[in-house]
Amino acid sequence: MGEEVNAENRARRADNTEVRATQQFRDDLNSMIRAKATDLSVDEREAVEALPSGAALLVVRRGPDLGARFLLDQDVTVAGRHPAVDIFLDDVTVSRRHAEFHRRGTSFSVVDLGSLNGTYCDGERIDGELALEDGMEVQVGKFRFTFFGSRFDLPAEG
Repeated sequence: MGEEVNAENRARRADNTEVRATQQFRDDLNSMIRAKATDLSVDEREAVEALPSGAALLVVRRGPDLGARFLLDQDVTVAGRHPAVDIFLDDVTVSRRHAEFHRRGTSFSVVDLGSLNGTYCDGERIDGELALEDGMEVQVGKFRFTFFGSRFDLPAEG
């Protein structure tokens, strides 16, 4: 009986260690993602800091057009490969009308428009509409953007 209890206690400690290690990994990964998002050039930082309330910025961080910036200041902004969209992304990995960015007050979200290659946020394919938070990575085809909301609209840190 004593051996069974000891084995059970060892199993519990191992499970707790795995849970703590997994949580620590997630926390570290999220910190790395946020740190990468704040690794801006002086021009990019100034552009983000100059955003008025109710506006946001997408900055191309990886892929074609590295460093390009796209202002989100309309209620609906369409990104795609069609020349008539708001954010023209000239690459075959992007559908003609790939994704929409929605603004509701000072909040933003992204919706995939049934694109062939999908739209991803922080590495996960989205299904439906997803709320965007400052520093999130949005991938449309080969383009990887970092989303920055207006500094005026960020929640106060407590």
